Amino acid sequence: MQVAIDGPASAGKSTVAKIIAQKLNFTYIDTGAMYRACTVIAKENNIDYGNEQGILAAIDRNEIQLKAVDGGQKVYAGDKDITRDVRLPEISANVSQVSALPKIREKMVSLQRKMAGEMNVVMDGRDIGTTVLPNAEVKIFLVATAHSRAQRRMLDLKQQGIKSDQTLKEIEQSIQERDYKDSHRQISPLKKATDAVEIDTTEMNIDQVVEAILVQIKKSQKNI
Repeated sequence: MQVAIDGPASAGKSTVAKIIAQKLNFTYIDTGAMYRACTVIAKENNIDYGNEQGILAAIDRNEIQLKAVDGGQKVYAGDKDITRDVRLPEISANVSQVSALPKIREKMVSLQRKMAGEMNVVMDGRDIGTTVLPNAEVKIFLVATAHSRAQRRMLDLKQQGIKSDQTLKEIEQSIQERDYKDSHRQISPLKKATDAVEIDTTEMNIDQVVEAILVQIKKSQKNI
């Protein structure tokens, strides 16, 4: 079974997707982390974020892997754990440019589809229901105000021990800029699939969002 959860930055996709995957004993695939890993690899190899061929070559030398570790998920580039690196502000600011590169998307989408074809998955991202898994049994599109998403992003950084000089207002502006880039890129832009269920998480806590998605999954399972 395939569960696709899409939405803009910091709408709560990854948090709820992990919980749902654990509850259902499905595999969680964080596609955003995969594109962030591409961006980290570019940064660490001093490759311009617009250099498609250079980044592709570096990815081939540093295989991106998502590994389940102690109930969580770790991101690796080759044998290096880059789980914390993928959340750094510089990576957040540049991942839209890297993820918009056609050959990078092609490579990541191929890998994502391969994973989804081998197991029950909960996959989150920007274009899962529209491009990566267009035939997913359940499609969810999460939305929230930019202000509430900025608050979540700031809290996430603090919880991960990542220092940021950005103010809440600056983070909110950065999120709005990311939304624009993601929804206006030529390749697989951020948009709601026509058959996706939209859930506004602005006034909801994590448990409420999880329950709302589980209701949709149970409906789908009854119809299979």
